[in-house]
Amino acid sequence: MLRNLVILVALSTQGAMAQTALSGSEFDAYTRGKTLFYGFGGTVYGVERYLPNRRVIWSFLDGDCQNGVWYERDGQICFVYEDRLDPQCWVFTQTEKGLVAQFEGDPSSTELYEADDLGEEMICYGPDVGV
Repeated sequence: MLRNLVILVALSTQGAMAQTALSGSEFDAYTRGKTLFYGFGGTVYGVERYLPNRRVIWSFLDGDCQNGVWYERDGQICFVYEDRLDPQCWVFTQTEKGLVAQFEGDPSSTELYEADDLGEEMICYGPDVGV
């Protein structure tokens, strides 16, 4: 049973990696105006809202949201957020089930996938207030 699961995961990953990486304009056309939930390892990992002018808002689903921007560099989509100025670059591909994101295009690194519509909203709490 476990062997079959490993084979199924390997085949689905190979299929995703066989897709062509999205260019910046293709990524923008797919994401602009959307809020996408991303999964990792069978659980929801985070959510990102894609705004005009390549601006984004990211959250690990904890209500703490980070504003950022994205840009294309060397075939990757790179994000810079207000709390972390070093770029986080991903290779995005589009599959029949949605986006797949491979961290730095490295098959041994984190791979996120677009989760199904969860029927939830992105929640961002305001800045910490009080003493």
